[in-house]
Amino acid sequence: MLTEFDTTLPSIRQVQNLIKQTTPVELKLLTQDVLTGKVLWQDPQCICIVDENSQQTTVWKQAIAYIKPQVS
Repeated sequence: MLTEFDTTLPSIRQVQNLIKQTTPVELKLLTQDVLTGKVLWQDPQCICIVDENSQQTTVWKQAIAYIKPQVS
C-alpha cells in the first residue's frame, strides 16, 4: 500500500523548505546520536541527510527526536 505524501502538513512543508534553501541542520535521533548536514530529500518514511564529506545517510522518520536548523 502506497502512503500518500501530504504536503499540507506543516512538518512536511518545513522540511521541504530546509531542502530548498539547503539549510544546514542538526538531526537528533532517539538513540541520542546527532547527525549534521543538509537534508537532501524526504519521502513519507525517510529523510536523507548529506554531511560535509558528501556522505549520505538515510534515516527512518520514526527514529528522529528532532530536526533543527543550525545557527551560523
